[in-house]
Amino acid sequence: MIGFNSATTPDYVFDNNGDHSVDQHRYLAELLDPLTFERLRQTGVTDGWNCLEVGAGGGSVALWLAERVAPTGSVLATDIKPGLIPRRPGLTVAQHDIVNDPLPESAFDLIHARLVLSHLPRRRQVLERLRTVLRPGGWLQIDEIDITHWVAPPTLGPRVRDLYGAYVAAMTRVLSAAGSDPTWGRSAARDMKEAGLVEVDPVCWTEMWGPGSPGVGLLISNSLHLEDRLLEAGMTRSRLREVREVMADPEFRTPSFAVHSILARGPS
Repeated sequence: MIGFNSATTPDYVFDNNGDHSVDQHRYLAELLDPLTFERLRQTGVTDGWNCLEVGAGGGSVALWLAERVAPTGSVLATDIKPGLIPRRPGLTVAQHDIVNDPLPESAFDLIHARLVLSHLPRRRQVLERLRTVLRPGGWLQIDEIDITHWVAPPTLGPRVRDLYGAYVAAMTRVLSAAGSDPTWGRSAARDMKEAGLVEVDPVCWTEMWGPGSPGVGLLISNSLHLEDRLLEAGMTRSRLREVREVMADPEFRTPSFAVHSILARGPS
């Protein structure tokens, strides 16, 4: 399953202070940064822009933005637990709750949030809020996932398919119990339109994950990060050990979840 950067629910499952948080954010960066950066380039982000990175997690996107808006621009990188975000000139790091804490209106040329809003039951309210803090015509990029069709391929054999399927199902129960919606990526573009954003432009990305890929690394890391919750959701320690062995096998292949990257603009 996947990792997420920040959330404001009391029962947020991926703690930035957890034992496996550094690995989680490293795999997320390796997996998703190329897509995220490709889309951000399409905004024309450059020197002088003021940017907001919501739920910055390990800080890889905030650092990329800070390099592009230097020397006269700025990046505000926020998170509930911002301890993993590096400090750099032009990059301000803040502990911030995107649901409840204030932000200046019409202040940002570009706002980015990746794997954040799917964890927030009040995500539509947050989208409307982000629209108000964009300058007129400014850019909002939301990167989210959809696990609706995320299944093990039939070439794995029935035992492995059943084991891997049980792991994915348990992870889905863990996320749902915490108020998350790991299918929200497919609805994000529609919700952005309904929040008053314009020029909404979605793209969808999938790939196959194999041995040594950041996707498989993330799956294994998350099985360790959330082991206690997965046990509560019906897995056993022996089955978790077995599914980790399966995912580490050189023959293992699985389709990725779908990643939806949506660009939109604030109304003029």
